[in-house]
Amino acid sequence: MVCQETDLKDGQMKEVMVGEKKVLLVCSQGQYSAIGSQCSHYNAPLVKGTLVGQRVRCPFHGACFNVRTGDIEEYPGLDSLPTYKVKVENGMVYVTVNKHLTKRVKEMCSRIADIKHTILLIGGGPAALVCAETLRQTCYEGRIIMVTRDALPPFDKPKLSKVRTEEKHTRMSDFYQQYGIEVWTEKEVISVNTVNKAVKMIDGTWLNYDQLLIATGCRARPLSCPGWDLKGVKLLQTHDDMFEEQNVKFYMNDGVTEIRGNSGKVKEVVLKSGTILEADVVVAGIVCLSTNFPVTTVHFMKTNVPDIFSAGDVTSFPLSICGDKMVNIGHWQMSQAQGRVAALNMLKKPTEFQSVPFFWTVLLGKSIRYTGYGEGYTEIIYKGSIQERKFLAFYIKEEKVVAAASLMFDPAVARLAELMASGQTITKTQAQAPDLAWLLM
Repeated sequence: MVCQETDLKDGQMKEVMVGEKKVLLVCSQGQYSAIGSQCSHYNAPLVKGTLVGQRVRCPFHGACFNVRTGDIEEYPGLDSLPTYKVKVENGMVYVTVNKHLTKRVKEMCSRIADIKHTILLIGGGPAALVCAETLRQTCYEGRIIMVTRDALPPFDKPKLSKVRTEEKHTRMSDFYQQYGIEVWTEKEVISVNTVNKAVKMIDGTWLNYDQLLIATGCRARPLSCPGWDLKGVKLLQTHDDMFEEQNVKFYMNDGVTEIRGNSGKVKEVVLKSGTILEADVVVAGIVCLSTNFPVTTVHFMKTNVPDIFSAGDVTSFPLSICGDKMVNIGHWQMSQAQGRVAALNMLKKPTEFQSVPFFWTVLLGKSIRYTGYGEGYTEIIYKGSIQERKFLAFYIKEEKVVAAASLMFDPAVARLAELMASGQTITKTQAQAPDLAWLLM
């Protein structure tokens, strides 16, 4: 027995112990269910997240799981959660744990050699990987080829940008072999013949496809000022920001106009404000550019060319929470979600892209969360204390909350993301209210 039937009200959850195993017990719509207690992404405790209807959202990075099936319904992450048998008898709640799993791979098929239909995925990032997995989870038994310029199969770039780790692969090589997903590393597509449904590789060979996903990702933008090519100036695809109390200072609303050097090596950086900063090394991590012309899609991640889809950082798409405004958002979570939607529509299962942007970063052990789309905001309403590094910021546009960011204020941003996902409008008046019970319920 883990609790009494009356211990949880509808819409509540708690972490319980079953033997030595932590389990998330949920009461939703008058029914008890039990799933794994940790998010399959980076093992965050889901009990600290937010429960809306039949899904729980991770407080850290926004992944969502169905509390009945354990299936992942929103990203980041790849795996679903285990489910456990629940029995309510004589006012007592019992949970049975048979296997001590923390996460599970959704059931997938593999390739049948006689099926010649081929889906080609250009790119080796999160969009292409989730697309491939979704195809196999949806019983696609044709050929899947993933082509990437990287020397490695898909790896966890966000994790590598935050910490040094050897656990960089999102899936190991035997996973791709087991499910018949071909990963061609250090290969590059240079052109697409849409009439003949073929792509030309950089080595001059051609490869035919039946359906194509363009998910080539983005690149970091190099500095354009004098001195950008001096020794000691490093361009990173991903980077870390830091706090001033760690001997790092922010120069807000400023920019770099020149990097000066001595004997070919960087010496100092000149800002637009006239400030001169001494520097031995310059690390540039600037806004990423997918291309000058992002691939435009509709809600279904389809392009204007039959059987060609696009997903990830290279894609411009209609964002539902902004009235279908066309946007380009380069982020891991959005790329994974778009890869899933593209796969389902490839298989003639009409699915619109409805995800709410959810971003995060880690700054020397402190995590900032962000949800929504704040372009064009005109006001910020703060709750808590910025000086104490514990706050929630509402971004306001046209008397509505269009985005929010937080530090040490969980699960506020996760809760807001769920409200946005459900189509609710959050007003400026709500954000101004001294009591946030409506949000942190």
